[in-house]
Amino acid sequence: MTTVRQRRLGKGTEAAEDQPSEETSVKPDGKILPDPPGGKLWNILSITVGGIVAISLGLLTSVYVATLHENDLWFSNIKEVEREISFRTECGLYYSYYKQMIQAASIQQGIVNCKQYLEPVYFYIYTLFGLQAVYVIALYVTSWLLSGTWLSGLLAACWYITNRVDTTRVEFTIPLRENWALPFFAVQIAAITYLLRAHLQPAQERLTLMAVFIATFLFSLTWQFNQFMMLIQALALFILDSLDMIPTAKVTWLYIIQISGLLLVCVLQFFNSMILGSLLISFNVSVLIARTIQKNLKKGGLLNRLGKLILHVLLVLCLTLLINKFIKKILNLESDEHIFKFLKAKFGFGATRDFDANLYLCEEAFGLLPLNTFSRLSSTLLFYVYGFVLFLLTVAAVIVAFRNLSSGSNQVHLKDKMEEYTVTLKPEAAYSLVHTVLFGCLALSTMRMKYLWTSHMCVFASFGLCSAEVWKLILKCLHLYTSQRTQVIKYSIPIITLLYISFKFWPGIMDELSELREFYDPDTVELMNWIKSNTPNTAVFAGSMQLLAGVKLCTGRTLTNHPHYEDKNLRERTKQIYQIYAKRSPGEVHGILRSFGTDYVILEDSICFERRHSRGCRLRDLLDVANGHIMDGLGDNEPDLKPSLYPRFCEEIKKNLPSYTMHFTRVFQNKTFHVYKLAKHK
Repeated sequence: MTTVRQRRLGKGTEAAEDQPSEETSVKPDGKILPDPPGGKLWNILSITVGGIVAISLGLLTSVYVATLHENDLWFSNIKEVEREISFRTECGLYYSYYKQMIQAASIQQGIVNCKQYLEPVYFYIYTLFGLQAVYVIALYVTSWLLSGTWLSGLLAACWYITNRVDTTRVEFTIPLRENWALPFFAVQIAAITYLLRAHLQPAQERLTLMAVFIATFLFSLTWQFNQFMMLIQALALFILDSLDMIPTAKVTWLYIIQISGLLLVCVLQFFNSMILGSLLISFNVSVLIARTIQKNLKKGGLLNRLGKLILHVLLVLCLTLLINKFIKKILNLESDEHIFKFLKAKFGFGATRDFDANLYLCEEAFGLLPLNTFSRLSSTLLFYVYGFVLFLLTVAAVIVAFRNLSSGSNQVHLKDKMEEYTVTLKPEAAYSLVHTVLFGCLALSTMRMKYLWTSHMCVFASFGLCSAEVWKLILKCLHLYTSQRTQVIKYSIPIITLLYISFKFWPGIMDELSELREFYDPDTVELMNWIKSNTPNTAVFAGSMQLLAGVKLCTGRTLTNHPHYEDKNLRERTKQIYQIYAKRSPGEVHGILRSFGTDYVILEDSICFERRHSRGCRLRDLLDVANGHIMDGLGDNEPDLKPSLYPRFCEEIKKNLPSYTMHFTRVFQNKTFHVYKLAKHK
């Protein structure tokens, strides 16, 4: 039988699983009573089974995404240059550093050579696919810890897999830094969930804090956006601490761990000053300072506490801005200014002509979350369950927060009345609620960040569906509560949901695994082969960030610019290099390119004649506006924009006019790329 490949362009599980459960075997003084012998055996058996299921699901997910990657590209059968080209845009840049390291003689002499067992590229991609196993296991464990049953973890993992399009993109963007980082973030959340549980022994707490620190450090080390994600996490902790919903002492440790992890990363990244100027460090330090200034913050009646809380929030906000401004002034930091310009323009605080900010604004990945995302998530029932659980726990959190703020006042009758109908929201559940709300807001505003939300959505929804507390709350409100009825619902509905998911999506997964395609990009392959064969090893290339990442990976040639966009000087250099797509004279473009030592420049028709974006968001439009020139095509222009004195460089150079040929000589071309060698004028 032959297969034609398509070408692809460019108590079953109940109290036994509590570890331990706070609902049973706890004395009024807080001490945990020993379980009966039968109960201990059942606990061990259940934890063992749950652990085996977690590891199995993690490994299956790893194999699943690896198979999809192989089937999509026929990765095992294509040439090395094609494998490397398949790592598109910045993915190629990140992989190039790994390739450079394994090819260095000193590194090879210092480590065991893995080439005799596994090709280096497979070692790399299998490591990342292996991290997906860690990711799924961490999500599984988090849901298990929240609900007390590993059935919840099983449901979370199944939702993660069946919603793969919206929960991960690892199989087609393998080397992206987020694919290294998010598994460690998931581990950190699992460790925080365990840390916030009541009745932990001192040794357990210390070990958990160590786990949080290690996961935080690894997350921070592997992703450039770590400081912004942890700032949202710090805001969640701040909100919950202010409302007395989690222990202050544990929150303080988490603040310190975040600061320590970032400072250690700063040292390891050769004193990366951008980290020191992060809002996260300024915010965490401000909170710790504000606490020492404001005494008795959590004492008094409702109005008294609300007044103190408002003052506390204002104090923290002012201190954060002052400290951050001071650090940036002292260290002369401007590395992240493009992010704040982007945020200012995105949320309507004034238009901008800044090239870097507009480059982000025009990318779909940094736009609003598309509405069709919710229809996909709803098809697996995930979004429906998530919305249901979110509503219930939000109501419970509001009631608990009000009770906590009112605890100093004489509202005993109201408090007793509330306790008849509500249950206390556990600290770990409260954290999960605020975490999902804040990261949900981030995902709604910026599509690229949806993977932080959707993966936790699987955890949150499965926890709610398998939680005795949630069903107890519902049944009490309906005056139908009995312990037996709660247990029946707690297990029957998740099992029915799992059966529905299995029957509906298993055939589709099998079809997906049987679909075979092949990598096909002959123009880029031809370009890379020409560069390797016809240019000196010391040649310097200019072009688009995305293409040059591939040039570095496939040929090892020196670049003028690349997609690492967190450095101000590199951003400015990229803007200058991109004048090859603007309306500039050949002499100006030649002077700019030679100032960066350029020997060859690569022009791409897909950029010069771009149609993917609408007018105003094409790269040539962004350059025109930044240069003060009117844009091409029909449509309005801002009144102060002027016509350029020169035609568009990337179009005019192809006419081989003398004013261009005296500076540039075409040495290669195909249907997609044009390579020009620069004249070296004295």
